[in-house]
Amino acid sequence: MESNAVLLESKSSPINLLNEMHQLRLLGHLCDVTVSVEYQGVRAEFVAHKAVLAATSKFFKEVFLNEKSMDGPRTNVFLNEVQVADFASFLEFVYTAKVEVEEDRVQRMLEIAEKLKCLDLSETCFQLKKQMLESVLLELQNFTESQNSEEESATQPSILLESKAAAVAEADQADCPLDPPDSLADRPSNGVSPEMPATKPKEKM
Repeated sequence: MESNAVLLESKSSPINLLNEMHQLRLLGHLCDVTVSVEYQGVRAEFVAHKAVLAATSKFFKEVFLNEKSMDGPRTNVFLNEVQVADFASFLEFVYTAKVEVEEDRVQRMLEIAEKLKCLDLSETCFQLKKQMLESVLLELQNFTESQNSEEESATQPSILLESKAAAVAEADQADCPLDPPDSLADRPSNGVSPEMPATKPKEKM
């Protein structure tokens, strides 16, 4: 009786493999390629593994598959017009699937990814640039909305003051009519002239 097939899959194996290859590269163990990078007189050499570079970069894959003979124990590859810091970040990315760079270097990392035909790095840079652009647009929108709200709040007090002044003027007109019915002319004088003050009664002798 045949038993059913089961899948044995490790979630941590790819990460462990990358970490182990990264440690081997840092220690210089089993490295079979040296990449020389030069940019504006600044030059540096990096040792790596052909298999890792070929698996992550079509540029290196073509170089390694088309080479006829090895120049000694290691293959030498020369890269011009690539900055040392950028290639170091590229190596860290292909060996760890992540790298931390400054925001102004994202465009340069995208350019080196296209130059070396590294699809994973190219897509990562593209997505990050998209997020950065969306963040800038969101900040700009929030700034515009805050400016509009400040302008509205600045105009509202003047409108309130104008309406309040109009209400006060109407109240004054209601309290002080032009021809008040209770004027001095309509009041009974009781025989006393309004212009002359009432005389005091004579004191008894």
